[in-house]
Amino acid sequence: MTAFERRTRRTQSRLGAVGADALALTPGRDWYYLTGVDAEQSDRLQLLVVPTDGDPTLVVPTLEAASVRDAWVEDVRTWDDDDGPWSVLDPLFGSLSPSRLLLADRMWAQYALAVRERLPDADVGLASEVLSPLRRIKDDRELGALRAAGQAADAAMRDVRTLGADAVGMTEAELTGFVEERLAAHGGTGVAFETIVAAGPNGADPHHTGGDRVIGAGDPVVLDFGTRVDAYPSDQTRTVVFDGEPSAEFRRVHDAVREAQSQGVAAVEPGASAGAVDRATREVIEAAGYAEAFVHRTGHGVGLDVHEEPDIVAGSETELEPGMVFSVEPGVYLPDRFGVRIEDLVVVTEDGAERLNHTDRRWRG
Repeated sequence: MTAFERRTRRTQSRLGAVGADALALTPGRDWYYLTGVDAEQSDRLQLLVVPTDGDPTLVVPTLEAASVRDAWVEDVRTWDDDDGPWSVLDPLFGSLSPSRLLLADRMWAQYALAVRERLPDADVGLASEVLSPLRRIKDDRELGALRAAGQAADAAMRDVRTLGADAVGMTEAELTGFVEERLAAHGGTGVAFETIVAAGPNGADPHHTGGDRVIGAGDPVVLDFGTRVDAYPSDQTRTVVFDGEPSAEFRRVHDAVREAQSQGVAAVEPGASAGAVDRATREVIEAAGYAEAFVHRTGHGVGLDVHEEPDIVAGSETELEPGMVFSVEPGVYLPDRFGVRIEDLVVVTEDGAERLNHTDRRWRG
């Protein structure tokens, strides 16, 4: 049995537990999670229909049949443009007669409305009700891909540090290009999200992307980037100074953020709450006098999506379990001056946490 079939069978068990009769997914991350097929929604409807019992069915246009040939799902039903998808889906839904149907959270509205029109008596919910609890616990295959993606990001970060004084005079955009080239050189596929290179005062914007600002001596530079390996992403942040001496306040802030990140990772263990991890980072930054400058949650779950469950946020009672993967990324942002963020991904283990990133966290190392 493949990992994708095992996930589908677990999904079927959960469907019954929540009183749903079937799940209908359009292409996307959930579709990949259950089939291993990477596809995107288009103007031709494709659906993976998973009943509570029995085997799932893939419904695809004839011209897309080849794209799902590697899926473990054996029941593949095709439709032609002349007849349309409902020539296949109406009989399928008729045989299932679902009283409660869960749809992909990101299904295009035109398709969700069409399904509801065809099944007016069915209660319609969201697929995340059953899939989110499953996806937040990673299996061995997923953890292997996440580790490999983390290694690619680590290798790229080491290459960035070797630039040293040669980075001074580069623009943020030029350094972005260097980062992305090194991610590919170390086995990554594309970027997991838009690369962040933020120099000097631009670092005070948590989501600034590389522009035409020239990196100067003494400039703190926030670098937040990742790539994908076997569809799973990395996500690492370091704040560095390539040459020259930064301000005394930057040094204080960086020390506080590095200690906060360390305390956050130390708080990760099975049974702890997500809110406790957030609190561990926030207490350090509050004690340093920068509570108001820590403007975001401590972390977010990472899997097929770069942002998924669980959120590591103040007040969360979500209990940490082995196999969860999330970021620990405290930050301090001082407008018109600089920002500091340090981020690693961690896996909850049976007795603590495993870091997926291992590069130097100092501002110059």
